[in-house]
Amino acid sequence: MRALLSVSDKTGIVEFALALHSLGVTLLSTGGTAKLLADKGLPVTEVAEVTNFPEMLDGRVKTLHPKVHGGLLARRELPEHMAALKEHGIETIDLLV
Repeated sequence: MRALLSVSDKTGIVEFALALHSLGVTLLSTGGTAKLLADKGLPVTEVAEVTNFPEMLDGRVKTLHPKVHGGLLARRELPEHMAALKEHGIETIDLLV
């Protein structure tokens, strides 16, 4: 299970991420949120590592990428969706905050 955490108000995000991590959820995050989580010792993967594309426009554009949207929008019960994800090297994302 993977969660994408990207918040402007970071109140409570560390505690929430700790709870997710304790449940075995893999954490993905963007810029400032990823830095905060990493600084608190949480294992986190920056979205830019997943997309192979940097944040731009002062952080306004960071998750607009097929590897993010495909992972979020794929319907897991449809074999053709899962096959398309596999074909394009996209992993599912189960939770978005």
